[in-house]
Parts: sequence; C-alpha cells; structure tokens
Amino acid sequence: MSAELLGLDFLYSPTADVEGDVEHLTKAGARLVFAIEAFGTRVAMVQLIDEPPALVLAGHLEGERPIFVYRVESLEESIDSLESVGWEPEQRFEIPHGPGCAFHTPGGQRIAIYELTRAETAEKLVGRRDF
Repeated sequence: MSAELLGLDFLYSPTADVEGDVEHLTKAGARLVFAIEAFGTRVAMVQLIDEPPALVLAGHLEGERPIFVYRVESLEESIDSLESVGWEPEQRFEIPHGPGCAFHTPGGQRIAIYELTRAETAEKLVGRRDF
C-alpha cells in the first residue's frame, strides 16, 4: 500500500443484533468499551485483547463483510497516495475519532483509513452504556 499506515485500529463489523453480540462476546471474556444508541442505530466497541484492533459492532453497516480501519497521519495525503496507484475512494465518513474514507479491493474486501483528529471525543465514549 502506498499510504503510510500507522496501525489497524478497528475492525467494524455489521450485525443485526448488537446487544446480543455484545452479551455473547463479553461472556467469553471480551471487555466492553462502550455501547451507544444514537441516530436510530446501536454501536458497541469491545476489546478481545489489550492491543488493537478493537471490534466495533455496528447495526447500521450494510453488507456482510467487516471493514478493516487503519489510522493514517494525513487522510488527504493518504487518499491521494492510494488514488495514484489506482485505488478508488468510495465513501467518506466520520467516526468519533475523526474523518475517514472507505475503499474496496477487487475481491470485495473492505478497507478504510481515518485520521485521528478527535481523540478526546473518542475517550468520552469509554464506559458509556446505553443498552
């Protein structure tokens, strides 16, 4: 990859039952980071191990495949770098941590990059439990 990746921070996974998956995973030893309900959907983050990536269960994500979300130093520079080697940006998005952009590989893998611009906002979610 041409973009300088700083780390695989999150694995966003679509699910039809966020609450059920949280219960299942935490019973098996995962640590719940947050479980929020907002904007007509539920999203929860669990840590399966102490290091990244965290697993983010999202009721609003379409599709069946997870999205591998990597942190980059500069979103715009990374998008430009990936475009220069033929990657096509698909969708820009916002997560509590900052802005991002999604891509697909020819085989259908979902990869995204984001720039950490709001670390303090993400920290405020830790421990929140709406459901």
